[in-house]
Amino acid sequence: MYDCIIVGAGPSGSTAAYHLAKQGHSVLLIERESLPRYKPCGGGVSPQVAEWFDFDFSPVISKRVRHIRCTWQLEDEVEAEVPEDEAIWMVRRDEFDYFLVQQAQKQGAELWQATKARGIQFAGDRWRVETSQGPVEGRYLIAADGGRGAMSRWLGLSQRHDKMAAAVEIEPRVTMPDGVPIHLEFGMLPYGYLWNFPKADGYSIGGGMFLADKKRRYDLRPPIADYADQFGVDLAQEKAYGHPILIWDKHRTLHTQQALLAGEAARVVDPFTAEGIRPAIFSGLKASEAIHEALGGDRDALVRYTQTMQAEWGQEMAWAKRLATIFYNAPKMAYQAAVKRPNATQQLIKLFNGKQTYASVTQRAINRLSRGLLGRTSG
Repeated sequence: MYDCIIVGAGPSGSTAAYHLAKQGHSVLLIERESLPRYKPCGGGVSPQVAEWFDFDFSPVISKRVRHIRCTWQLEDEVEAEVPEDEAIWMVRRDEFDYFLVQQAQKQGAELWQATKARGIQFAGDRWRVETSQGPVEGRYLIAADGGRGAMSRWLGLSQRHDKMAAAVEIEPRVTMPDGVPIHLEFGMLPYGYLWNFPKADGYSIGGGMFLADKKRRYDLRPPIADYADQFGVDLAQEKAYGHPILIWDKHRTLHTQQALLAGEAARVVDPFTAEGIRPAIFSGLKASEAIHEALGGDRDALVRYTQTMQAEWGQEMAWAKRLATIFYNAPKMAYQAAVKRPNATQQLIKLFNGKQTYASVTQRAINRLSRGLLGRTSG
């Protein structure tokens, strides 16, 4: 029997496995795919995550980007330089995620890959997990199997009306010149934006819609095809990955009897930017702390995990949700009133890097955007 079984070897699960194993606990990490496995993702990582580990991420950082460019319908551009210590990490998720798993293994965590969890049952004082390799038992359980995983439903912690975003991404491999910036395009896709995150050996090009219009259905591929063409990439020649993103929508309970949710299973994805890697790692870190305390006899540790995630992440996401609602409903006005303001892009980078809070900037942005909307309505 293990101290903790973790289902899902993405950033949240492998982070929890690393820290629990380092503290001397027996940990089993169960992953349904064979590693390394492909994961569609822009691959932008905040350097803040380095603060939560004691090893060097350099082997899996494809590129550190210090320039960002924003456009409205590929014109009216805004450019900004990122300070060296805030340069955004560009990663390939298959490499990055597997690297985290390997660090957890070095600390003693055990990995069962290509193994499906088929069911769970609480028996007495432990969890029994039925897997494709047979049953296994653990005192505590972390569900880190992503937004489409079954664990949250099996634990009785799923929501009937989760907030869903849609994304389509391609990752062409091309010869890269020096100095290619991150590019964000706000005028070609309704209720979201398009992105191009440069890697050392190519691009991650995609787009996402973060507000739903229930009256219409949108095909993301045509605007992404037009956008990719600007970089000499033919969408028809690339494999496109469409996927849903379960984004933060409201506070929720993240714990039950001797079990926690982490990562996208806990719906921690930023509703404004769709950033998911940093919040996933943060939730994995906090989950490991809660399980460690619970194994030490603290009966309130799991309850505090829910409270901590609400206080340290959920409150920020409530502000992000407010900003997303007004920004994506009036994107052209928002671009002029917010993105084009002096230092606005630097503020966005600081938000992404955890050096600025949504609470500190969103109210001012909402006030400016609201005045613009009122002026447009009265005019």
